Amino acid sequence: MKFINKIIAAAGLVFAASSLTGCNYNSLVEQQQAVDQSWAEVENQYQRRADLIPNLVNTVKGYAAHESSTFEKVTQARAQATSININAEDLNEETLAKFQKAQSELSQALKSLLAVSEAYPDLKANENFKDLQVQLEGTENRVTTARGRYTQAVAQYNTSIKKFPTNIYAGWFGFTPKPQFQAEAGASSAPKVEF
Repeated sequence: MKFINKIIAAAGLVFAASSLTGCNYNSLVEQQQAVDQSWAEVENQYQRRADLIPNLVNTVKGYAAHESSTFEKVTQARAQATSININAEDLNEETLAKFQKAQSELSQALKSLLAVSEAYPDLKANENFKDLQVQLEGTENRVTTARGRYTQAVAQYNTSIKKFPTNIYAGWFGFTPKPQFQAEAGASSAPKVEF
């Protein structure tokens, strides 16, 4: 009889544990998939931006051939940014920081390239250049939206794996925190404007 009671107690414990973890486990899987999907969208939008750059550079080259150092910086920054591919499972603070740094350097190089247009009125009037600028601006907006969705998905997921009792077994099943985007250096200080 003692042996049967032990088996029943053990079976009850296994059943209780599996019911508790089963419901939350499925929820964690769904949230992890949402993080992975939103990360894929971030990468997709950054890739769209990278795909626009060669056409933009070639258009500017036709008008500003002597701006070769700017073209080289943009080309190098694009190559660096597109060489960093992070699988959603490999996302951590270090890999995200590396990705974000490369994308930031590309953004700075693009700003320099677009600033070149100010010195070339014919370039500014070129329809192809204007169209590429509009596409680039739209892509930057899409990047911002994708990053926002990623941030929301990560916040929900990270909160879920830290809540009790889920935090007890989340690690057992391999649910680890996902990193968030960090503000770029100097983003907290307002730019200096002089008239």
